[in-house]
Amino acid sequence: MPAADPRRRTVIAVVSDAIFPYHKGGKEVRYRDLVQRLAAAGYEVHVYTMHWWDGPAERTEDGVTYHALCRRHPLYVASGRRSVLEAVAFSLACFRLLFRSFDVLEADHMPYLQLFPLRLVAWLKRRRLCVTWHEVWGRDYWRRYFGRWGLLGAAIERLAMNVPDQIVTDAEMTRERLIDCGVPAARISMIPVGVDRGEIEAAPPSASRFDVVYVGRLVEHKGVDVLLGAVAELRARGRAVSCGVVGSGPERDRLERLAGELGVLEQVRFLGNVESQSDVYGLMKSAGVLALPSVREGFGVVVVEALMCGTPVITTDHPDNHSRLLLEDGANGLICTPTVGALADAIHRCLDRQGGIAVDVDAVHRAHDGAGLLDQLRTVYETV
Repeated sequence: MPAADPRRRTVIAVVSDAIFPYHKGGKEVRYRDLVQRLAAAGYEVHVYTMHWWDGPAERTEDGVTYHALCRRHPLYVASGRRSVLEAVAFSLACFRLLFRSFDVLEADHMPYLQLFPLRLVAWLKRRRLCVTWHEVWGRDYWRRYFGRWGLLGAAIERLAMNVPDQIVTDAEMTRERLIDCGVPAARISMIPVGVDRGEIEAAPPSASRFDVVYVGRLVEHKGVDVLLGAVAELRARGRAVSCGVVGSGPERDRLERLAGELGVLEQVRFLGNVESQSDVYGLMKSAGVLALPSVREGFGVVVVEALMCGTPVITTDHPDNHSRLLLEDGANGLICTPTVGALADAIHRCLDRQGGIAVDVDAVHRAHDGAGLLDQLRTVYETV
């Protein structure tokens, strides 16, 4: 009889207020792939979140058990900003992990407040806390985001950085900012996002073809309004381009009104949440270019996904947009200022394939192989 795999005794608790497919963003895709790979590797994986699904508060899917710690609270308020009420309610619900068994406690850093009860849980249960940190906002961004309350948010962010035993980040710039904020480098593990190439290769190209496609949440900092302006600008120059917008969020109604005001409703389709990830990859494969005019990205997994689909990417040179570091400007995409005119120029150039813009899919896969990156993360878990 083969020897028992000792990893089967390891129970990993993953805490995140939002999960795929109910909320679709880079971190949700990352956690979906991570927990499935961990379960396939023999770990017992439990995800603790809000009650996103219909039915009982506990369910099992693909070898992963999902637990609802509290009812689902809206992530955003009417202004499009993150809900403080949701952050408080989910944080208080995290005390329920005092009555759960686990060997490793892994948590997403957002929305910060839940890290403090999780620190207490980990201390009382004599377990170590590993937190995945996707981005550092800093005082200036907090003030722009929350006004006078931003200083409190910035203080909470700095305090939260001292909570984990180990921090995992997927972007070198985030690592550098954490160190600048006083986090010891030894407590930070830099592990880039891994993408399942097999899943992408199996996805057929979509019958719906767009010149430009956007995939992501519809929130202010993503810059979809700039993309709509660029579509209108190109039309004014005599080049009508089609644009598919995949995703949902608090900005959708405003963006649809803006498309009407700009006169591009016939060129732009708001597709909402596309349920099948294979269909999302198909839309990427059929597109001429993926545009991500965001001014704030912790990593930008959609950039890696698009490149692995063979589709060039346009993003911005904003210093808070870490996804720009995934591109070779002029080689597999373009990096431009977050303005309507610059984005219109970049779209025109990419669609005309000027300057030899092409994607080396094999190189992208070597840098972001999901299986190899999982091994690095398992090493972190086994260490803590």
